[in-house]
Amino acid sequence: MDKLQVTTEIVDGATVIAPAGDIDMTASPVFRQELRKASDAKVQRLVIDLSKVPYMDSSGLATLVEAMQSARKNKTRLVLCGLTERVRSIFAIAKLETLFTVTATREQALGS
Repeated sequence: MDKLQVTTEIVDGATVIAPAGDIDMTASPVFRQELRKASDAKVQRLVIDLSKVPYMDSSGLATLVEAMQSARKNKTRLVLCGLTERVRSIFAIAKLETLFTVTATREQALGS
């Protein structure tokens, strides 16, 4: 995957944002823009499905932290799901796994 593709859909009343591809310095602005749309809409629940993200660098992490801060301000429930082993290890190294609610699957995220 050369370019990050981001889909947004409403599932069971939750906004689900699903990026596909690497989230790095060049791709994170695209991802940030989609997350801001959800933030501006002040959605109740936001699920970010990372199951199709094989790699994420610090700019991707910063984008997610920014999304979490917006979610808290807007009282939006934000849940991450489907982290690949490589992305999960980046969260662990950055000590961010406790900052986010993380589930294994989209179904679990929608039910949480």
